[in-house]
Amino acid sequence: MKILVVGAGATGGYFGALLARAGQDVTFLVRPARAAVLRERGLRVVGRDEEWVLAPRLVTADALDSPYDLVLLSVKSTGLDRAIEDTAPAVGPDTAVVPLLNGLAHIDALNARFGASAVLGGVAKVVTTLDDTGDIRRLAPLAHLTLGEQDGTDSARVAKIRAVLDGSGIASPEPEHVITAMWHKWVFITTFGAVTSLMRGTVGDVYDAPGGPALGPALLDEAAAVAAAAGHPVPEAERAATLAVVSASGSPMVPSLYRDLTAGHPTEVEHLFGDLTTRARALGVATPLLDLATLHLRVHQRRITATAGAGA
Repeated sequence: MKILVVGAGATGGYFGALLARAGQDVTFLVRPARAAVLRERGLRVVGRDEEWVLAPRLVTADALDSPYDLVLLSVKSTGLDRAIEDTAPAVGPDTAVVPLLNGLAHIDALNARFGASAVLGGVAKVVTTLDDTGDIRRLAPLAHLTLGEQDGTDSARVAKIRAVLDGSGIASPEPEHVITAMWHKWVFITTFGAVTSLMRGTVGDVYDAPGGPALGPALLDEAAAVAAAAGHPVPEAERAATLAVVSASGSPMVPSLYRDLTAGHPTEVEHLFGDLTTRARALGVATPLLDLATLHLRVHQRRITATAGAGA
């Protein structure tokens, strides 16, 4: 299977590295700056008592000129439009595109560009980050990649991709419906992101402050209510798992959104929070805390946009 991984960051780089290490035909579509780092250092995975490095096959957008069997699209939503155009030469009539973004708005954009028949739903669950040297640092053992047809039907191509993932050491659980799985991940990531970004602290910082233990459950109730109104109720086991993450005394955990926020970088506010609260309004669900988190992140976004404009 000829595989193109769009982006070689913490998520795409990690899954792509596992596929390449297992002998799959993997190419990474990267920006020139990232290509320079990878050519100098290699694609390195470190952490959890492991360290290994690969010499990845790289391509930049100007050199991409033929279709692939599988495209794993792993970029932040802020770079989605450009990534779609860069990736277009790699998408042929038999290509399967699997996006690994959180939320759901990207599905509409991909369907519009490539056709719904080319696009699968996808959910990545992995705890990795890109460190200051450009290496992928693994922070926890979780590494799942769930995928499926948008209409929930079984298909030969999904079975084939899942076999490739399993053979590369990537767990690929079979969801009852991948869009439902995407909703449930969206509930988790917005709850986690809102707790930490609103309070500007780690999970433990928030939970251990007076009044802190009530915030995570309240945010989860709001996000889960939106999912339920959309027809994708969150099972009790998944609610409990989310609460365990956002209600842990002393926990140093923060999501990538929080790291972007505190570093003064753009965040995925509209893709994750703006879209969710807009859907909540359409569904008649009140989300005052999520609305507040959205406003907080929008103020940040406007501030850094203005700063960037002033420096141009």
